Amino acid sequence: MYAIIATGGKQYKVAEGDIIKVEKLNAAEGAEVSFDVVAVSTDSDVICGDACKKSSVKATVLGEGKHKKVVVYKYKRKTGYHKKQGHRQPYTQVKIEAINA
Repeated sequence: MYAIIATGGKQYKVAEGDIIKVEKLNAAEGAEVSFDVVAVSTDSDVICGDACKKSSVKATVLGEGKHKKVVVYKYKRKTGYHKKQGHRQPYTQVKIEAINA
């Protein structure tokens, strides 16, 4: 059984026991969160659309962190212009506890 959830402008395919990194959530470590369900796959069929509105995915927050640094380098030739920036996107790590279809 798996589900497709939506959070942070992205969609993730998850199963019970999975540990995933999602866009930063305003939740304390150890808190329980729930996600919007786009589709649920059971043993017999796939449920999506209005039929999966009653489905839910529960997860526990494990912690927060930052991804690896992405270097952004801007350069224009012949003008002496160059600019170097770095960015580390924050994330929240969650463990999928239950999928209720």
